[in-house]
Amino acid sequence: MNNPAIKLLELYIPLSGGVFLGWLLGRILPTKAPIYLGKFLFWIGAPIGIFGFLRRTNLSGPVWIAPLVSWTAILLGAGLAWTWLKINQNLGKLPKNTANKPNQGSFLLASMVGNTGYLGYPVTLALLGQQYFGWALFYDLLGSMVGTYGFGVALAARFGMGATSYKQIAIAVIKNPGLWSLVLGLATRKEPLPDVIELILQIIAWIVIGLSLILIGMRLSQLTSLRGLPQISVSLFIKMLLVPLVLGIGLTMLGMSGSPRLVMVLQTSMPPAFATLILAEAYNLDRELAVTGIAVGCTGFFFTLPLWLWLFGV
Repeated sequence: MNNPAIKLLELYIPLSGGVFLGWLLGRILPTKAPIYLGKFLFWIGAPIGIFGFLRRTNLSGPVWIAPLVSWTAILLGAGLAWTWLKINQNLGKLPKNTANKPNQGSFLLASMVGNTGYLGYPVTLALLGQQYFGWALFYDLLGSMVGTYGFGVALAARFGMGATSYKQIAIAVIKNPGLWSLVLGLATRKEPLPDVIELILQIIAWIVIGLSLILIGMRLSQLTSLRGLPQISVSLFIKMLLVPLVLGIGLTMLGMSGSPRLVMVLQTSMPPAFATLILAEAYNLDRELAVTGIAVGCTGFFFTLPLWLWLFGV
């Protein structure tokens, strides 16, 4: 990667600009606007964007490693967070009663589930281009998404007051349109399309990336609480610093280097996903702690990103 400072500047300007525009719109538009935008991106925009980018993505090499890294990051983050909770409970710094379980559930989710789609995609595309987008895509759809709606839902049900079943978890994963778009894109990426269709797909794909940043800003504009900052700081330290560092060193020791390694580290270092708040609301976990994790994590990402470029950049 040539001239990291320029690359960072080229990334931060559109990234912060899109989020700030979303924040302004979130203060002006009706409160349900981000809900509608989120549904549009989930069901229509993101699947088209995935299909469009996938046609120009280099899938040569061991991209199947990406989901394995994602699952490892999720389990490592949850394991470290659980260890921290148990140590502090034994030291008497945290209560052991069941009333504290919703708080523990949100703490664990913030330590393991990252925003590898709405934020991970534009970061990867801006820094490394479409050539390595497949790594980020596989990490998110076959790793983070499965981890969120599989392990994440099971954990939320365990620590919250909701209930779930394996059937419901399977349905949540299978019906994700992004996953079907991935399958369709992989099956047809070698089939030629008219140039005008390819151009339209690329335009739509980049518009979706911009809308994703706007959606982040709109949702951040609705966050009003930063309760539990000391506790969530531990969760963010695990999620955004410790886990990426461990996996980055591990991948290096296993012989991975260059852009694929950087994509994996960047995806691993993403701040907590908005899905943590969705799960907190659905299963009566600590919503305010989830809110704090998202707000502080998104802000902190601007400061941690240069570290990963310095340590694992190419």
